[in-house]
Amino acid sequence: MSKVYTTEELIQILATERQACLKGERLKLEVTVSGNPLIDQFIKAEGLQKFTAYQDFKNAIHDYQKEHQVSGIVWKEVSVKGKTLRYPEVDTQLTALSSDLEILQGARNSILQFWYEVSAGMDLYLSVNNNKQHQLILLSDVERIVQRTEWATLLKWENPNFLEILLQLGWGNPEEASYKRGRPKSGSEFIHAVNPGNLPIG
Repeated sequence: MSKVYTTEELIQILATERQACLKGERLKLEVTVSGNPLIDQFIKAEGLQKFTAYQDFKNAIHDYQKEHQVSGIVWKEVSVKGKTLRYPEVDTQLTALSSDLEILQGARNSILQFWYEVSAGMDLYLSVNNNKQHQLILLSDVERIVQRTEWATLLKWENPNFLEILLQLGWGNPEEASYKRGRPKSGSEFIHAVNPGNLPIG
């Protein structure tokens, strides 16, 4: 029986392949920019060929994950205001198995509880216009979004003068939710908590 790669090994394999594609060591030569040979001769297609080569490789890894039931979950830890939470998240380069979605859904309430505790008294902003703008919202607005949330993740930016806690509230497939390409079946909203008077940077 052949060895089955672990989640961590697949992440490393993808990182190595991504670097090879960025260096131009892997190209999908049949990819053209427009499909029109007259136009394509004036446009450098190498960037698109690098990107496509990596996307094809990543899709093959996702197929491998499904075939061998290799989880896309990585465990993260965040500490804010003296409180620490360890929580699951799907690695950005991997896909989520149905068992991974169950793990994410099982962690939802503890992530939300942690976020409610550490964001108390902070200003809340919702990302709008494809995360280019932020709209000030109330806790009741967050609670309405939470009603349709299946899973959540956290991220923070902190220095001695600034703190921002980003809460991603999602549903469906995390891989599709982050880039808004899976709506309405998959999607997410981003809530930014910042100290009063500050604006989000994330």
